[in-house]
Amino acid sequence: MMQPSHFMTATGVGKCYRRDCSPAGHVANLLFGRQVGHPFWALHPVDIALGPGQALGVVGRNGSGKSTLLQLLAGTLTPTVGHVTHAGRIAGLLELGAGFNPDYTGRENAALNATSLGMSRRDFQDRFPQIAAFAGIGDYIDRPVREYSSGMYARLAFAVASHVDADILIVDEILAVGDSLFQKKCH
Repeated sequence: MMQPSHFMTATGVGKCYRRDCSPAGHVANLLFGRQVGHPFWALHPVDIALGPGQALGVVGRNGSGKSTLLQLLAGTLTPTVGHVTHAGRIAGLLELGAGFNPDYTGRENAALNATSLGMSRRDFQDRFPQIAAFAGIGDYIDRPVREYSSGMYARLAFAVASHVDADILIVDEILAVGDSLFQKKCH
């Protein structure tokens, strides 16, 4: 099989929200394609092409569209204009604890998260010891995640994503959490 020339391409991808719009106005915009409210471009259209082994760092001030861009690339947000294509499996670490059920244990949340990232149940069972060791949260792995610190959330989420065998890993500020030893382990 021939390798794709690019693993990920964003062509004219941008995101516009409507400000000063009532809830009914938002529904009308969605259902009827109306344009109620003032447009606010969270991300002006951009083009990106990344090949195998390449990395992209996005730097900017708060509110400049960095997280919006990463969500568009990960497919968790739909672009207003443009499109994103990719070859391979994407794992995204975008929002701390997003998708974690606070009443489930770390083990249960890790299983659900791994499944949502495309890992089979069998693969998860085989890799769980490495995931738990990488997370380094000890006995908390069997405690409800509502008892976790933000660093423990980050450790668990990153441990799962790093064992999924994703072709593309999208990370948004999650590595800013945790101690320096964990940050070194992630790199």
